[in-house]
Amino acid sequence: MPLPIRHLALNADDVQRAKRFYETVFGWRLQPWGPPDYYQQQPTREGEPIIALHGRREFEPGARMLGLEATLAVEDIARMQAAVEAAGGRVVAPVYYIDGVGKLFYFADTEGNVLGAMQYDSDPH
Repeated sequence: MPLPIRHLALNADDVQRAKRFYETVFGWRLQPWGPPDYYQQQPTREGEPIIALHGRREFEPGARMLGLEATLAVEDIARMQAAVEAAGGRVVAPVYYIDGVGKLFYFADTEGNVLGAMQYDSDPH
């Protein structure tokens, strides 16, 4: 079964400016969650991903994150990391735990695209 995208994040240089933009253009209600300048739009329908907005990341020096950052829901984070590396991808942020959410790591595919893989503590949908 294909892995579902459960989380899409937008990276911003000016989080408050971007928040105003997305709330105005798309009617989103981006609510504070977690660290400062981190916001989420909760899904309105079953199966939709959470949309997040936060400050721009740089997983590797000089490689600023542009565009959408997708996180896939996985059943076994260690198995996913091994599969990524075996297929020629590389880990750009090691596994870490988000309290009450689950284990997460970021990887680059063979083309340099960065994605996240999250083993949730419980199914968010």
